[in-house]
Amino acid sequence: MSTPITRRAWLAVAVQQEPAPVTTHRAAELLTASPWPSSGRNTARKDLRALVARGVLAAVDTAGRRAYTTTSERSAA
Repeated sequence: MSTPITRRAWLAVAVQQEPAPVTTHRAAELLTASPWPSSGRNTARKDLRALVARGVLAAVDTAGRRAYTTTSERSAA
């Protein structure tokens, strides 16, 4: 029996597959293609912050905007 994936775990994988840092807007777009399509921008924002707090993602500033990337990409920069 497989364990169902959580929304935040799904979002973390989706962000890791993106070629560039992900904004809250992009994260909300990604969630519309997820098993949780009704999740909105506020949910995406909360999920991104939680993933940063857990050390899964890193917050970066891109062109004066907050964006999120994998922690390995941040340390490589």
